[in-house]
Amino acid sequence: MRPTGSGVRVLAAVAAGGVVGAETRYLLGVTFPAAPGAWPWTTFGINISGCLLIGVLYTVLAGMDRPSPLLRPALGVGVLGGYTTFSTWSVETLQLAAHGRYGLALGYALTVPVTAGAACMAGVTLTRGIRRARWTR
Repeated sequence: MRPTGSGVRVLAAVAAGGVVGAETRYLLGVTFPAAPGAWPWTTFGINISGCLLIGVLYTVLAGMDRPSPLLRPALGVGVLGGYTTFSTWSVETLQLAAHGRYGLALGYALTVPVTAGAACMAGVTLTRGIRRARWTR
């Protein structure tokens, strides 16, 4: 089944946003590579910051009267979906174990999803707090 006109626009928005997010992630990974057997701080920071921004974005979009139907696919699925990298997190967890860093691998495997979830919730909470502070002035 082929996408219709609006489906093509959504697909194009996701693809364009995905390029921006994935290229940003790639640039950060190349600029700040993790040493073999060390905590992958770059991927950790990417996933946590991306989840924080997802919380902010979806809270902002939920508060808008009529957001563009392309904002969520372009920014959420595209940019932030391309930016965050849980597939790299899983590969890095296996690489830590392959280097005999079993405790670090386990810590990384458990810390990233918990911290990412907390970051997303922090984004939601902070955005709601800012919105309330602006309304009560």
